[in-house]
Amino acid sequence: MPELPEVETIRAGLDTLVTGRSVLAVKVLDARAVRRHPAGPADFASRLVGQRLRAPRRRGKYLWIPTESGDAILAHLGMSGQFRFDTPEAPLHVHARVLLDLDDGFQLRFIDQRLFGGLSISPGGAELPGEIAHIGLDPFDAGFDLPSVAATMRTRRSTVKRSLLDQTLVSGIGNIYADEALWLARTHYDYSTQVLSTRRARSVLRAAQSVMRAALAQGGTSFDALYVHVNGASGYFSRELNVYGRAGKPCPRCGTKIVREAFMNRSSYRCPRCQPKVNARTR
Repeated sequence: MPELPEVETIRAGLDTLVTGRSVLAVKVLDARAVRRHPAGPADFASRLVGQRLRAPRRRGKYLWIPTESGDAILAHLGMSGQFRFDTPEAPLHVHARVLLDLDDGFQLRFIDQRLFGGLSISPGGAELPGEIAHIGLDPFDAGFDLPSVAATMRTRRSTVKRSLLDQTLVSGIGNIYADEALWLARTHYDYSTQVLSTRRARSVLRAAQSVMRAALAQGGTSFDALYVHVNGASGYFSRELNVYGRAGKPCPRCGTKIVREAFMNRSSYRCPRCQPKVNARTR
């Protein structure tokens, strides 16, 4: 699933293309892409026609495009959701689901192969859609209070990686950047938050900021064609990853082979020497 750097890259790309544009027509090619809009595809389309779009916004992994009416197009990219910008005459991608004709002669296309994502209209959601109001601020938000989040993390009966993935505590961090942040902070993913020091908690959060800032500079992380920018280009941060997806390869810091271990029905990658398990619950 795209994480904060990927969604922010898409938001920035959309900003230059849709801000100030009006929607002339909407075509829903697959109703499953708007299943989160309870009133259905026809209502989704009718609410957008004639609306002028404002600058896209983001919180964590969620993206929305406000309209001048005060509503918003809320987008969740799921595993494979993409926005592409093209002319109406250009060949359609086989997984194109929703088309928005804009007043500059171009078309905004929502593409989603696996259909885990989708679009909906959030009434009155221009500033912050109510559907995602429960999500915590992300590390790039101006209001993000790192010491406060670190303190909250330490009060939880959990582990450090589970806390990083908890979108109500801090949003935008997924499996890839959690592993990268923990490697940078020399912390095992199973480290108990109940014995986490203030210094280490803050270090982990700063590491997450650092890793995602570097990823954003590279346009995010692309492993395949399911994540691309609005112009179809891929992100290049996968070339900079230190542990994620590198099982059996040497740690860039100490040379020890990276290991892959089961975690919450997915995988965690770590360096056994830099992130020793013996310290996970005892320090």
